[in-house]
Amino acid sequence: MNDESPDLRTSAPSGEASSPPEGGGEPVAAKKKRSKAGAKAAAAAIEARIGHKFADPALLTTAFTHVSALKSARKRGDSYQRLEFLGDHVLGLIVSDMLYRAFPNADEGELSKRLADLVRKESCADVAKSLGLLDDIKLGAVGAGAGARLRKSVLGDICEAVIGAVFLDGGYAAAAQFVERNWTERMRKPRRPLRDPKTVLQEWAQGKGLPTPVYREVERSGPHHDPQFRVAVDLPGLAPAEGVGGSKRAAEKVAASVMIAREGVGGSHNDG
Repeated sequence: MNDESPDLRTSAPSGEASSPPEGGGEPVAAKKKRSKAGAKAAAAAIEARIGHKFADPALLTTAFTHVSALKSARKRGDSYQRLEFLGDHVLGLIVSDMLYRAFPNADEGELSKRLADLVRKESCADVAKSLGLLDDIKLGAVGAGAGARLRKSVLGDICEAVIGAVFLDGGYAAAAQFVERNWTERMRKPRRPLRDPKTVLQEWAQGKGLPTPVYREVERSGPHHDPQFRVAVDLPGLAPAEGVGGSKRAAEKVAASVMIAREGVGGSHNDG
């Protein structure tokens, strides 16, 4: 039988870190505890801005996780993308219901136009900005400049993902409360023109006896997850006009706006 005293260095209860040697750093357990407390406080701050306390905190985490932050590209379901898909349709239903009740004399065409304006990505991005959600997005290893651009480009997606997460966590009523808080004022504002620059330019060209404007991609640059397109629009007898955007459609609209402004065409409105 061994009469030796037990080694005190190994006698600490399981799960507790032993004291660090003199001059050493913070114990691992203490670091983990502090990290968890910080994450919990950050999540609570987001919940306060959103106006919903999550019973399932994992849904909130997923709603802010970009695919670039995943350890494995095969686990895309752990990013916000599935929640964005759900939130997009939940938003459409809730706003449709709001419009139906708010504008009893509007016909289907009027309601559809208002709906399109309220649920577009730019409107969702505006809501995300107003709630201060930009810096909460979790990205992978990207450069500072690219990271800033990427956060801005996915703001609308994040807003829809948040709606999807709130819907799964609290049901339709909770999602409706979130949407009503953040969309009612926007819905009540006078509806802005929905005719985009491409439509305006095409109608102007037809009025001048010109063919339909032709758009061509001039250049594509930037990383795959955050591309930039440069597009030119051509009309016979006019110098081409160019525009840059995060998608071909966005770049085409900018190019049309440039030509409209240059040629003094009236009635345009760039809705993003």
